[in-house]
Amino acid sequence: MDYLFLSKTILFQGASPEEVRTTLHCLGAETRSYQRGSIVYHMGDVVNSMGILLSGSVSIENDDVWGNKSILDKIGPGQVFAETYACVPNEPLMISIVATEPTEILFLDMSRVLNICSNACDFHNKLIRNLLSVSLQKNLSLSRRIFHTSSKSIRGRLLSYLSFQATQQGSCDFQIPFSRQQLADYLSVDRSALSNELGKMQKEGLLQVERNHFTLIGIQSDDIC
Repeated sequence: MDYLFLSKTILFQGASPEEVRTTLHCLGAETRSYQRGSIVYHMGDVVNSMGILLSGSVSIENDDVWGNKSILDKIGPGQVFAETYACVPNEPLMISIVATEPTEILFLDMSRVLNICSNACDFHNKLIRNLLSVSLQKNLSLSRRIFHTSSKSIRGRLLSYLSFQATQQGSCDFQIPFSRQQLADYLSVDRSALSNELGKMQKEGLLQVERNHFTLIGIQSDDIC
């Protein structure tokens, strides 16, 4: 277990590697590995453990009864998932968690996280406060997706998402964490229609794209480019 890596994540922010080791022992944490395409949690599952990515990545997905897929988010090493559902007893998941590459996940029993044990680990109270920060950041992420998908046009959704990525990364030349299909699912649009719109935007000189690498052209903001 890489306790130094964990000490740098938002969940264990403020802890030394030794404090992380002690806290994980107290929480009875366990590690599991998944291959690409493996389902970590199925929609409808009732869970009592939250997960933190040690390596690899997972996508947060929602499928309707007709088989239409929406990708709500993609998370990587150091990030957390299922913490909200694990806090609410008997609440079935409205999402599925799917490994997008070989992935290793650390699972924490939420009942142990939320209840201070008799050992009174020094870092445990801080862990609970950090968990609140994680939850608030998740709310911001979901709010951003709602904002990106609010436009009725595919171009409007692309402009919103790509503008955010450029601003967040501080460059007009950047990579996004999605494949073309995943981006279409995230923006809730058809993949062919998305690719067609990107082609039009390239011809109009608005951007250049190669797989998941984008270069925005003609941006006036000096703060970004």
